[in-house]
Amino acid sequence: QQVQPQHPSINQTFQLAPNANYTMRFANTVDDVNKEVVTADTPFFSKDMSILWIKNNKNEIKTYEMKEIVPLDSKDIKIQYLEAQIEELKKGMLNNESNANVNEQVTDANESTKSSTVSTVRATKGKSK
Repeated sequence: QQVQPQHPSINQTFQLAPNANYTMRFANTVDDVNKEVVTADTPFFSKDMSILWIKNNKNEIKTYEMKEIVPLDSKDIKIQYLEAQIEELKKGMLNNESNANVNEQVTDANESTKSSTVSTVRATKGKSK
């Protein structure tokens, strides 16, 4: 008689854990983000990529404003610098013009005040004894 080997019993244990693969989601408003159920920190982006909401498993939402950063080369930096200088000069010219207008108004007012306060004195010739 031949003995047949017994196969060992197989035990499988499954452990379910939150999925570590964070996926990017899109939402139109913060109300859309509130409706979603999440188990970990999950980013939600607005369609135009200008706002980022991050929702955690406690339903707390943080909102961030996003702005694209465009790398500048040396020519672009020089152009921005020169444009800023032009704006500064324009402001200086406007200040000088407004100061000149104020000075003219003050000068005109002083001249009209002087002319109106000058009285005419008549000289009389008399005999002095």
